[in-house]
Formats: sequence, C-alpha cells, structure tokens
Amino acid sequence: MFQKLVFIKLIVLVLVIFTPKQIAAQEHKINTIPLATLLDKISAEHKIFFTYSANLLSNKFIQDKGFVNLSLKKTISLLEKLTPFLYDDLGNNYYVIYPKKESKKKTIQSNKKAISSTFIDVDSTSKETKIFVKGIVLSSDNEPLNGATLQEKGSSTGITTNTDGTFQFEIKKENLVTISFLGCNSKTIQLFPNKFNTITLLSGQELDEVKVVGSRNKNRVANDTPVAIDFIDIEKSATQSSQIEVNQFLQYVIPSFNSTKQSGADGADHIDPATIRGLGPDQTLVLINGKRRHQASLINLYGTRGRGNSGTDLNAIPISAIKRIELLRDGASAQYGSDAIAGVLNIVLKDTDDELNVSSTFGFNNADSESVFPNKIDGFTYKLGLNYGVKINKGGFINFSIEALSSDNTLRNGTSAREKYGQAAMKNVSLFFNSEVPVNRKIKLYANGGFNYKNPESFAFTRTPNSERNVLEIYPNGFNPLITSNIIDNSLSIGMITEFKEWNVDINNTFGRNNFHYFIKNTLNATLEENSPTEFDAGGHQLIQNTTSIDFSKYFIKETYGFNMALGLEYRLDKYKIFSGEEASYASYDINGDLADSKTPNSDYKVHNGEIRPGGSQGFPGYSPINEVDRNRSNFGVYLDTEIDFSKKIMLGAAMRFEYYSDFGSTLNYKLASRYKLTKKINLRSSYSTGFRAPSLAQGYYNLTFTNFIGSAPSESFLVANNSPIARRFNIDKLKEEKARNFSVGLTAKLSSTFNATIDSYYVSIKDRIILSGNFDASSLGSGIDNVQFFANGVNTKTTGVDLVLNWRKKFNNGELSFDFSGNINHMKITDINNKLLDKEAFFGEREQQFLLASAPKSKFNLGINYEYKKLKTSINFTRFSEIKLIDWQIGQDITNFNNSEAERLSAATDIYQPKITTDLHLSYQFNKIINLQIGANNLFNIYPTKQNSFTDSGGLWDATQMGTNGSFYYTKLNFRL
Repeated sequence: MFQKLVFIKLIVLVLVIFTPKQIAAQEHKINTIPLATLLDKISAEHKIFFTYSANLLSNKFIQDKGFVNLSLKKTISLLEKLTPFLYDDLGNNYYVIYPKKESKKKTIQSNKKAISSTFIDVDSTSKETKIFVKGIVLSSDNEPLNGATLQEKGSSTGITTNTDGTFQFEIKKENLVTISFLGCNSKTIQLFPNKFNTITLLSGQELDEVKVVGSRNKNRVANDTPVAIDFIDIEKSATQSSQIEVNQFLQYVIPSFNSTKQSGADGADHIDPATIRGLGPDQTLVLINGKRRHQASLINLYGTRGRGNSGTDLNAIPISAIKRIELLRDGASAQYGSDAIAGVLNIVLKDTDDELNVSSTFGFNNADSESVFPNKIDGFTYKLGLNYGVKINKGGFINFSIEALSSDNTLRNGTSAREKYGQAAMKNVSLFFNSEVPVNRKIKLYANGGFNYKNPESFAFTRTPNSERNVLEIYPNGFNPLITSNIIDNSLSIGMITEFKEWNVDINNTFGRNNFHYFIKNTLNATLEENSPTEFDAGGHQLIQNTTSIDFSKYFIKETYGFNMALGLEYRLDKYKIFSGEEASYASYDINGDLADSKTPNSDYKVHNGEIRPGGSQGFPGYSPINEVDRNRSNFGVYLDTEIDFSKKIMLGAAMRFEYYSDFGSTLNYKLASRYKLTKKINLRSSYSTGFRAPSLAQGYYNLTFTNFIGSAPSESFLVANNSPIARRFNIDKLKEEKARNFSVGLTAKLSSTFNATIDSYYVSIKDRIILSGNFDASSLGSGIDNVQFFANGVNTKTTGVDLVLNWRKKFNNGELSFDFSGNINHMKITDINNKLLDKEAFFGEREQQFLLASAPKSKFNLGINYEYKKLKTSINFTRFSEIKLIDWQIGQDITNFNNSEAERLSAATDIYQPKITTDLHLSYQFNKIINLQIGANNLFNIYPTKQNSFTDSGGLWDATQMGTNGSFYYTKLNFRL
C-alpha cells in the first residue's frame, strides 16, 4: 500500500512540473517570429544596421510583443537579455552581433526557464556538430586588432573582432578558420572550444612567430623577445647564397656563427666544427622542430678549431628539407639543458604539401691561388635536391626531402710535410621527412627524422721515400695516405600534441645515432714491409642518444596582465662506443712476424736507416681492442619556464632547471629575462642566466695511439682516457661539468615597416672548460710512446662582445631594394689555467692557448645589397673577416736557433692572418612560375688568407681560418617548382 501511494505521488509531481511547460511551449511557438525579422523591424524603426554571419541567426525565433514603443537603448538591452547574443556598437549606426562569451553562458542557463518562454531554438540536432570558440587577435606588438575578420572555411559564417580584439562565435566542429586583417599576413588555423585562443598576426615585412626557440610562449614574436634571436628563411636566403651545406650557409648569414673547413685534421676534415660567439662546438644546443638533436661521435683533436670538443653535424641535414633556422644567441641551459651555454640552434623542417621542388647545382673552384681569373679549376661540385609534400587526412601532411651531393678534392699550395693540402672530397646522400596527422580536434600526432650517408676522402701528411714509414718496394716515390670514412647518421622523433584541461601537452621520444667508420687507403703498415696491404679497416666510434620528454604549457589572461607557464620532464640515455679495426691497422710486427709489444727486445724491432719502423696504418692508425669502449649514462631533468606580461610595456621571464647525471651528479640552473617597451617601436631587453655543459662520453673515455706530426717530425703519441690510472698519475682529475654565467643587454627598434635594427651586448664567463692538453713526456711509461695527452677541465674564459643587425628595404612599382648589414665584435680572454702542479707550457701552452682564442675571431661583418626588378633578382654581399693570430710549430724548436731569446722564438712562431674582405655575387631569373635559374660566384676576386711558412699545423701555407682556403667558387643553380 505504501509503495502504491509513493508511485501515485510521483506521477502527480511529474504532471505538475511538465504539463504547464508543454502548454506554454505550444503557446510560445504560435506567438514567435524569426529573430532576423525582428531585427529588420528594429533597423527600419531606429535607422540602424545589424552586421552578423549569415548562418548565425538561422532557426532562431523570438516573441516581438515586448519591443513595442521602446527606445533604441532599451531595445538593445532587451535583445541581449532575451537572446544568447551581444550587440556591439561600432559607431556610425552599425551593430555587430556575435555569441555571448562563455563566462555569460552560465547566467543564461541559470535563467533558462525565463528565456525559454520567449526564445526558441528549433535546431537542436545541429548544435551537436557545432562548437563555440572564443579568443583575441593581436598584432606583433601585442596590440588588439579591432575589426579583424574570422571566416569559417567551407561556409559563409564569419565575424569581426571587437574593439578590444576579442571574438566569440559558433562554427562547425571540424572546420578551420581564416583570420585576416588589412596589412597583415592571414592565418588559417584550427580553433578549440573551452579555451581562450590567442592569435598573433604579423605584417608582411615581419618574420614568422617564435615557435620554440628562446620562448615557450607561442604568442611571442621576434621583436618582442627578451633575448637575441636570428631567423633565417631558407627559401628567401637561397637566392643570395651559393652555399650547399648548412654550416657554410650560416657562416655567411650570421656574423657570430663560424664554421671552418678543416684540412689535415683527421676526422674533422669530414665533419665541420661550428661555433657561436667563439665558444665550443659542443656549447651550442641543436634542435630539430624544437627537439634535441644528437651530436656526432667524432671528437675534434688536431689541427682544428674546437679541439677537445664534439659538435653536431649540421651538414647531415639537407638544406632542401629546411623551412627556417632560428638561432638563439643567449645562454639557455635553464630552459633546454646541457650544451646550451652559447645558445640554441633550432632547425624547422618544411611542412608544405601538394608542391614539388627540385633544385640542381653545379659548381667548381678556382685552383690558382695567384690569379683572379682561373687558369685551372678543381673541387667540382654536383648537388640534386628534391622536396615534395602530400596531404594526409584533413589538416595533415607528410613532407619528404632527398638530397645527393658530390664534391671533389681541392688542392692548394702545400709544403714538404704535406704535398696534397686541400679540402676533403665528399659523397653525401640524405633522406628526411616531416609529418603531422590530426587524430581529432584535440590530438595531433607528429614525426620527423632522416637518414644521412657520407663518404669523405682527405689526404694525410706525406710519407717521404726514404722514411722508416715507407716501403720502397710499394711506394718508390713515397706516398700520401688517404683517410676515408663511412659516416651513417640517422634519427627519428615521434610525438603527440594534445590538450588537458586547457593545457597544451607535448609527449615526445627522439632517437639519434652517429656511426663514424674509418677506412685508410693508399697506405701501408711499415712493419709488414713489402707484404703490407695498402688499405685497412681502421675501426671507428658510435654515439647513440635517446631522449623522452613531456612538456606542458598554458597562457593565462587576467584583467591587467597575462602570463605563459611551461614545465616539463626529460629523460635522456647516451651510449658511446669505440670499435676496433683489423689487426694490421693498429699492430706492429717484429722480425719474426709476431706482434710486437713493450716486452719485445729492441733487436727484434724492424728498422730502416737506423730508425724503428712504426706499426699500424700510416695516415691514421686503427683502433685496437685495447682502445675499445662501450659506455653509457643517463640523466633526468625537470624545468619550469614562465613569462609574465605585466602590461603592454613590461615583460619578465624566469626559468629554472634541475638535472641529475648518473656519472657526475646534479646541477641546478636558472635564468631571468626582461623586456621593456621604451616606445611602441623600441624595446629594451636583458637577461642573466647560469648554465652548464656535461662532459661528453667521448671526452671521458676516448683514447687512441697515433702518429702526431710536431712540425714536420712524426711522433708516437697516446691520448689517454680521462678515467685511466695513467691520467691520475699525471695529476689529471676526473672530468666535471663546465659552468657558465651569461649576461646580455640589447635594444630592438622597428622604426618603420621598412627599417629594423637590433644591437645586443653580451658577457659569458665559463669555468672549467674542457680542453685537450699539450704533450707530456711519456718516456717514464716505458711503452715506446713519446708523448701522452689528456682531456681535462683546463681553463676558465671570459667572452664579451656585441651583435648588430640592420635591415632596410624599399618597394617600388616593379621591384624592391634592400640593405642588410650585420656584425659581431668579440673578445675572449683566458682568465685562468688549471694546471695545478703540472708544467703550464706542457699542460696548455702558448700554442694551445692561441688555438682556443683563434676560435673566437675578433669580428666579422656582412653587408648585403639586394635588388629585385620584375623577374630578375641580384645580390652582392661583402664579408669582412678579422685578423687572426696562431702559433706554429717553431715554438717547440730549440731556443738556440733564436739567439736564446724566448721573445724572438715567439715572434717567429706567431702567424698573423691579416683582415680580408670577400665579395659574393648572385643573379637569379624567374622564367615562369615553374623555372628559376641562378648563377653567381662566392669569393668573386679569389681572396686567400695571408700566406705563412712551412710550420703550420695543417701542413699547407695556411691553417684553417674562418674565410677558408678554397678561393673562388663559381656555380649555377636550376630550380623547378611544380
């Protein structure tokens, strides 16, 4: 009985609640008219105009009784109360209609009962496929754009922004939106519900948005950053350059970037070292699409800049795959981790689709260093590049790049120590891809990576006919060993971008591997005499790196300020390996044909002209099983990075990063940065940060027995691994991280749409820089080795300088004229040498010090004059290289040859390379939309560095300097775009 009463009461309650509503709804349906009809009546009555999207008011109905005899003000007020729209007065009797902001939707829903009595939306099914989006449209100066247009793709739905730049409207769930404003570059993007979309539009003269480097705020643009950033558009810059590799391309575009072609530097002839502001090649972090790129397994040793360091092989990345390069010229360890002391180089890959680009280049060098016009030529270069993109689903793509490069040796004036001095020959093949695939509105998958194969060939020092290093039966006239290698470099980065409670989330895993395998040709093992092979597998080294990360970021907007917050975790695993070559590449054999070692009697060693024959392959000795290494380490990092816009004028940024390494412990670094708008056109910026660089596995474990040429005299040397007991015997401590402090102050000025200027001063102090020591006498070891060397935290340095960039351009009816001037003034000082009780000259003497300082040239200036008339583009570029000082091998000669004067010996050993200016000329003609032809010359007047004597480190008449020793390069380039 009780259950039946309860059931009857529930039925009555339901009838009481729903019956009046159904009756009211039926009555209201009868008494409503389309909202658009009512707006037409109001327009006619009050002489005003309503602007709205064509689809915005479809199937919207309203009662018109309450609008009789109302003033305009009261009419608008009542409309806003009874409809889910706002009516914005633009002036001149125009009102823009758009949906109310999300913050007001709750109020509407709470009063749903009252509204439903007057307003009817009969299209309930369509609401399931539509979303409300909101946000703000800003200029590059963070000024709200009033009247910017947002147009839904595939429909007539559109809206204009309010006076404060904000917008809110309804679109179909899967549709993209195009945002445009007069004088700005339009954007077509996907807008998301339940978040505040911030969109920045740039003028046609401005660079693209900062995607990653220097700021994790995706709304920050180039002129608005608190640190110095260079942006290089590859397609635009290609018509002003003849360079075919990334390193040399950047060498002539960014003054603070230096990359020098090496000669006579073993593996460094095959992978060019590169530096920023004269700091080490391993003190610049390289990113691909914002993710860490692995380094090369090669460690630079002799006759090269950046000796003792391992850099990233930028030339393994084909230029045809690159859309843009971003260079952050500021310490960023607190943001990105190890290696970012000097800055961060971010390479952004192409993302075009449905477009085929084919580029072919042919060129050659002037082989006569004495003549402006070539009497003979060499260094023939052929390059073919292809880039093609394909659409995947809606909004997705995959972009492929294939590039093949072949360049011959260049041969320049050598000395008695080296007959064949010049640049290495190169065979280079690359395949890269970049892809993004949207899964749904909130999830996007991405992947990029590539494969690169190199086969370089470079000549080593000459082995004379009667030397104990030659076998007359094989090479009666002596020989020039040929160092070749097979270098395989591959990488793969995969990830997912999604949203979680309005936070942008990026989950990623990046794998990279560099395998460097030596093959020595045109050589021999002198201890095998006439039975020696002339080619050897000399072994090599490999570096594998895997990085897993998750990053979170969000931009918060408050009433008086906004701020961006980013945080993330990173786990990295490094694995380093040295693998041995064939036995004859490293072994020494006695007169009985047995392996010789420290226990072999002197009478059993093979000799020639009274000198003991050295073992191993001449030119480069192979790695033996004793040298083999298989080491790994891991590190974990966590960071917090934030930027706060306190007002339109003031921005402050801060970052902090903690990292723990399994082999040397933990480190904590921080960064503070600020930007202040002095005027709308001038910004003042500054930053201060601490930084670090973890010692590489190669610096910790690399070891090799080799022949080192000191002057023209060969010497058997042993590079001892830092973890070896021999290093402890010589009082060499275990390696620890390099520590840095960076400070910068700069001004940016966008004085007009045609003129931009930036000037930035910097100070970088580095403690415990890792260096390769000089030679120590190894006779006490009793192993037949003359010298030993070590990696050590050897020196402290301070680097100060100024970067300057000026850009001016003027458009005409049929053309454009532009001037681009940039420069870097740099000064490095060695403040301390950490030799402890060791002999200072042997540990890091005058010669080694000067090599380090020469890696930081005192200045470099670039001036480019570009003129475009209809289909013709011309460009002339001048580059001034500063003076460089080096100390040659005379510093090691007996002082009695210099009147017993240290000063006289130092003066004789000092090689001064005078300042030089090179001129590049480029002409480009666009025949039609498909075909473009470009011709030109790099170093048009065949300028060379100052000639030196025969005591150089390279064995030629020049050491490796930043301007190179190849002379003029003439080229033609043909481009197809389909």
